[in-house]
Amino acid sequence: MNVTETLSDGLKRELAVVIPAAEIDAKLAAYMDDLRGRVRINGFRPGKVPVGHLRRLYGRQAMTEIVNEAVTESVRQAVADRNEKPALQPAVEIPDDKLEAILSGGTDLAFSMRYEVLPEIVVGDIKSIKIERPVAEVTEEEVDAEVANIAKSVRPFEPKEGPAAEGDRVTIDFLGKLDGEPFEGGGAEDFDLEIGSNRFIPGFEPQLVGLSAGEEKVITVTFPEDYGAANLAGKEATFDIKVKAVAAPAEVKLDDDFAQRFGLESLDKLKEAVREQISGRYAAASRQKVKRALLDALDETHKFEVPELLLETEVDGIWRQLQADMARSGRTFEDEDTTEEEARAEYRRIAERRVRLGLVLSHVGEVNNIEVSEEEVQRALQDELRRYPGREREIIDYYRKNQGAVAALRAPIYEDKVVDYLLELATVDTKTVSKDELFAEAEEDEAAAA
Repeated sequence: MNVTETLSDGLKRELAVVIPAAEIDAKLAAYMDDLRGRVRINGFRPGKVPVGHLRRLYGRQAMTEIVNEAVTESVRQAVADRNEKPALQPAVEIPDDKLEAILSGGTDLAFSMRYEVLPEIVVGDIKSIKIERPVAEVTEEEVDAEVANIAKSVRPFEPKEGPAAEGDRVTIDFLGKLDGEPFEGGGAEDFDLEIGSNRFIPGFEPQLVGLSAGEEKVITVTFPEDYGAANLAGKEATFDIKVKAVAAPAEVKLDDDFAQRFGLESLDKLKEAVREQISGRYAAASRQKVKRALLDALDETHKFEVPELLLETEVDGIWRQLQADMARSGRTFEDEDTTEEEARAEYRRIAERRVRLGLVLSHVGEVNNIEVSEEEVQRALQDELRRYPGREREIIDYYRKNQGAVAALRAPIYEDKVVDYLLELATVDTKTVSKDELFAEAEEDEAAAA
């Protein structure tokens, strides 16, 4: 095999590879010799089929397999000999006008291979990174408020005479109309709605206050501009309402008996479980914040050229997701006070950051032998299965057949393990903040990451 470098520009490489016809002919001879001992053809004894006859029958199939295997192996060997790490699988090109001659035999197998190498990454001094970990304490008032919300969600309702008030539950039939014509999905019968729950569009529920069982009313509302259904967003609609029944919430006594409805032995145990649940949410928000700070620091201290193909792949993925989201919401670039060109430029910057940080984290993990165990992957799979009750077998089969999906399960685990490793090296100071500060920052981080 002869390899000649024809391009070396930044991270881009192009090689010309030539495998002499003699090597290909030798592989074909070995292939035919093996086939001769296995094939059964009428009129010939086993192992006695003339090679020329075999070539006429199987020569093209054999050469196709040999050429494919030779290309694959020579690409791997060429990269290994150069001690390079391609960012993606090298692209191979065999000229169309040469392919027929190659498959016919007696001609050198010549092709070009193009790829980009991974950049050399020098990790900076992680110990010099200083970031803050915001933490918020769970107060008794928050625990009590959460318990009260639980009680509110399970409280019974009792029939009520007279007009409905805020907090009451009404059973209604309704039919939505645009310009006097019913629209799809705008109607229901015997629908239970708690006034003040904000389950419906703004302005709908308050207009039910004062209605009694048996009364009818036509109400007018305007769908929000950012409503999910584009055909309704920003439109004024009417709803024909018929009240079937009115019920008022009954009082729920917060005591040990109440806690036992949730499998806990006492009210104190219920409060303890609620506190742990709130603490978990706080910890997740804190983790999001400190991770974002670490990634920002890494982004500031690691500037290098990223492989163009990796960048374009990331940009394409982001752009497809953006277009799908906009199609669902009916939003346009003008609605977001931008243009397609400005949006593309912004998302390209985001994609470049993602690729660069991904390469840095991957390098850190590789150098420090950080790995994801099979047990960790299985736990992630079990979490995924719990999201789709009743479809467990289908989901398991999907992951069994789709290695890319398994890699998608593994990737965030690997990233978090590398982040944990880096956080142990960095200087992380704890800062006590309020609940509002903690979650305001977390929401900003999520928006920036998105």
